[in-house]
Amino acid sequence: MKKVLIVEDEKTISDIIKINLLKEGYEIITAYDGREALEIFEKADPDLILLDVMLPHVDGFQVCRKIRTKSNVPIIMVTAKEEEVDKVLGLELGADDYITKPFGMRELIARVKANIRRVEFDSIVENSNIDEKLIKSGNLIIDLMRYEVRKNGEIIELTKREFELLTFLASKDTQVFTREQLLKDVWGYEYFGDIRTVDVTIRRMREKIEDDPSNAKFIMTKRGVGYYFRRI
Repeated sequence: MKKVLIVEDEKTISDIIKINLLKEGYEIITAYDGREALEIFEKADPDLILLDVMLPHVDGFQVCRKIRTKSNVPIIMVTAKEEEVDKVLGLELGADDYITKPFGMRELIARVKANIRRVEFDSIVENSNIDEKLIKSGNLIIDLMRYEVRKNGEIIELTKREFELLTFLASKDTQVFTREQLLKDVWGYEYFGDIRTVDVTIRRMREKIEDDPSNAKFIMTKRGVGYYFRRI
């Protein structure tokens, strides 16, 4: 039984989410502020965290930042704000996904399921057509065994989702994928109407691996279609 930690200060919302996830067979733990969430996280070792942004004592962004120093547990940020900057900040801090209130329970459950069963990098490689343990492109090396990306010999710190997306694209060299396809194949869920998650993750990867993010040479854009990886 997979364990989900719900961090939400509004008890009514927390209870609704809890009831629906219990019906799906998940074990549920709840926290009502950021400080409590961090304490419970240390003891409970959840398989996924639903993390509200606006929390008493310690906000969701700080909670996400602190958890990411210790764990790669999937984190879905939950926010009532529509501003894209909040969503971008959550992803930059290492969140795997976000969902904006008000949300449909069907969408929330789909995102929970997708993030819990998300494909590990070895499964991506296993299902690809390559036999390499290293993917090399110019001064960039993707080490599939060590789960590392190196540029000019220096390790580049990527989030788990960024590594999965980069590995997926690189293993399908030159094949173009739409944002919707990437949501399905890498994030693991069908298109729910917000493809900016892909764009934000691509932008963050380019800032880390490209010499000039505005003139990318690895992660390419097919205008009007989507993205692909180019070996050089």
